[in-house]
Amino acid sequence: MKNIYDFTLSELEIYFSQKGEKKYKAVQVFEWLYKKRIHSFDDMKNISNITISDLKENFQLESLTVLQKQEDVDVCKFLFGLSDGNKIEAVLMKHDYGNSLCISSQVGCNMGCSFCESGRLKKVRNLDSSEMVLQILQVEEELGIRITHLVLMGIGEPFDNYDNVMKFISIINEPKGIDLGARHITISTCGIVPKILEFMDSGKQVNLAISLHAPNNTIRDKIMKINHVYKIEEVIEAVKKYIFKTNRRVTFEYILLKGINDREKDAKELSTLLRGMNCYVNLIPYNETSHTTYQKSNKETILKFYDILKKNHIQVTIRREFGSKVSAACGQLRANYEEE
Repeated sequence: MKNIYDFTLSELEIYFSQKGEKKYKAVQVFEWLYKKRIHSFDDMKNISNITISDLKENFQLESLTVLQKQEDVDVCKFLFGLSDGNKIEAVLMKHDYGNSLCISSQVGCNMGCSFCESGRLKKVRNLDSSEMVLQILQVEEELGIRITHLVLMGIGEPFDNYDNVMKFISIINEPKGIDLGARHITISTCGIVPKILEFMDSGKQVNLAISLHAPNNTIRDKIMKINHVYKIEEVIEAVKKYIFKTNRRVTFEYILLKGINDREKDAKELSTLLRGMNCYVNLIPYNETSHTTYQKSNKETILKFYDILKKNHIQVTIRREFGSKVSAACGQLRANYEEE
């Protein structure tokens, strides 16, 4: 039995049409789910008892279990339990422009980036669209807020779960539902080139972010296994094609690792690599964990790296660091929970 949160509005319309029902019933159901946020089919007051019985017979109305919640100034991190016992994370960050939620797209990750906590657990499975949708619904309910921006940068590689992620975007972008604008959604990939090109042709007005983290193949080979499959030149070429076709700016995520990729020559090489592209670089101070030997670059190094990019006409920002009371690294809360 499928979770009803796995269905787009058009799929529900087809479902009701095949039963000889009017399509507007799908709209009614969708609005009860996403506008009025009911927890039981019986709460759908303008739906006939026959239809409610049919929904109960053919659909599940599941939710996620909140196993842990860590809060600090302007940040709240959730550890969710799934129906099969697996665990995922989501992080709510409050910015001056709104409430941004970072969600997971897989249980575990096969990309194996050496600095990444979430990659220590190999991929168990992809998340269904419903399990991504429910991360939004449950964070909004728990905190009594409205999510205004969404990033798929949590546990997992979104483009390794491409079909479910695209369906998820269609569900949350639907005006009759959550109605989260496509331009307020960002997908982050470590550089799966064929999927970047497929995404380019999807027509979705969703933002693209590339987890680059190195200015050349020598460094990237050491810290990101994906670079053994798709070299940095292939990734950059795919991004250039994406920018040319979509006329959309791309973000390059760059975690600064002390003594690894944060030197002046790295900043200069990165400037050369990205020169002339419609992009900006998001410099990310590293969140140290007990499971890796990488260290966070000091503030002076980060600012020097930033200045070199600026002087070379690369648009750049330094990601704001949130509270120290939460397990900040992606996958860290789940790892700590398992160890305890």
